[in-house]
Formats: sequence, structure tokens, C-alpha cells
Amino acid sequence: MDILRTPDERFASLPDYGHEPSYADVPRGDGSGDLRMAYVDVGPADAPVVVLLHGEPTWGYLYRHVLPPLLDAGLRVVVPDLVGFGRSDKPAELGDYTYARHVEWTRALLFDALDLRDVTLVGQDWGGLIGLRLVAEHPDRFAGVVAANTGLPTGDQAIPDLWWRFHDFVARTPELPIGFLVQSGCTTAPLAPDIFAAYEAPFPDASYQAGAKAFPDLVPTSPDGPASAANRAAWEVLARFDKPFLTAFSDGDPITRGADLLLQALVPGCAGQPHTTITGAGHFLQEDRGAELGQVIAGFVGATGATLPN
Repeated sequence: MDILRTPDERFASLPDYGHEPSYADVPRGDGSGDLRMAYVDVGPADAPVVVLLHGEPTWGYLYRHVLPPLLDAGLRVVVPDLVGFGRSDKPAELGDYTYARHVEWTRALLFDALDLRDVTLVGQDWGGLIGLRLVAEHPDRFAGVVAANTGLPTGDQAIPDLWWRFHDFVARTPELPIGFLVQSGCTTAPLAPDIFAAYEAPFPDASYQAGAKAFPDLVPTSPDGPASAANRAAWEVLARFDKPFLTAFSDGDPITRGADLLLQALVPGCAGQPHTTITGAGHFLQEDRGAELGQVIAGFVGATGATLPN
């Protein structure tokens, strides 16, 4: 497995995201050694921990406006960069990436390297596809879940036409316009040039984009897809998961619209929760209404009875 690492100078001037990154090694998954994952870890070390997982084609920078309300609430917040994104290492070949490897890479960071427990997961886009698998496979590690514009597809339901257009665009485009893709998922328009550049910073050229190019083909789109059985098994666990589970979807995401209702209907922990719809936001609601999402998460963690440090 050939590994690329984005030069640090690409991240020298990130607006509103001055947090120092930390790094941990996780097994590559092919027996050839380790790769490095980056994460931001801020707030009191003994406070209730919230993990913020991003999706495609963003990185932890997406959560920069979600962080302040969580830190103001006295929480510890861990924001990983998924393998292939942000400051994390980037395997160079499309075939290096599988759904199962993403789940294992993220598990190894959160549980082996950081030994996090009583986690409140916040997952958006692929952050939910990966995160909900972790919740199902390691429910004892989690105190609660906030699902935001995400789901857990098994390939048994139809995928929206708009998603297929995105899939086909990624497949036929030699170098992905990362900033454009983020912009297309936001109601905020236009993104400021320095923010646009921050989303493109992890990818100096197309050779660094294998992770972003691989993700669409990893989504289960047929019942016999490589990850379909594992996701069905995860749903069996989620159908018994009775810890607090909140949906906080936006009103402007045609890709995930309705997935919040499915989660509410099938996950017992959703019962009695103050599910919310964040208005005026697109797919990347963290970019459009990040502070509002942060307040929702902070209120949810507080309402679950988490004990804050003195």
C-alpha cells in the first residue's frame, strides 16, 4: 500500500480552525504496517466526550463552527480526519479503500489509540455510515448518537437520482473539484475564497484524491453489495439500541431527506427525543448552520445526564 501525506504547509492558514492536530498510528489493514490518522482533541480530558465524524469530500475543518458551543458547554470534543482526508494519510489506490477498512481504521483510532468510552457520536454523510456501524458493533462504547444528514444503507432501498448523478460525476472526473463539491452541498453562497481553499487544502493534486473518489462506490446500492450484509447486521443491533438517539437533519438535503424518519421509526433510543430540523441548511449543515448544530448537540448531551467536570 503506497501512502501519501499532505504537506503541513497546505494547512498553514485555516480560517477559524487554529486547533493543533494530534496523530495516532492505526494498522493499514493489508499487513504492511501502519498509517497515520489525524484528529483534533479539545476540551477537558475528563469531560463527556463527543466525537464528530465528517463525510465526503470534507474533513474535520467542516466542524469548526460546531466546536465553540460544545466547548462552551464544557465538553471534550474529538474530531478525526478519516483516512484519505484532511491531515490523515492517504492510500494512493482506489482499491486500498473499503467500507470495512474505514470502519476498522476509525475504530482503531477511537478505541485502541484513544480508548474513548461513553461517547456521543455525531455523524454526517459518511460519518454516519461509518459511525453507525461502530455504534452497532461496539454499543457499550457509546452513550448516545446524533445523526445529521446521514443513514445506514443496505442496498435494499432505491438511492436518489441526485446521488447517482454525483456518483457518475466522481467516476468520470480525473481531478475532483473539491471546493465546488462542498459548495454545491451548501446554502451558503458563495463560500469565501479562504474557506474554499481550506476544503481543497488536503489534496495538492489528483493523486491524493483516491479516498474521495472511492467513497461513492463503497455505498451499498444493491442487496448483495460488499457491505450490505454487515449493514443489515448493524440494523439488527440498532433496532434494539435504546440509548439516547437524536436526529438533527437539515431541511435542504435532497440526498438524505426522510432518513431521519426511518431512524426515528426503527431505533428505540429515538423515542421521546427532541428531534429537530435545522432550517436554511443544505447537505453540509455544519457549514451552513454550524453554531446551531453545536447548540443542539450540547443540549442533547446535557439532557442525557452526562456529568461535567467541576
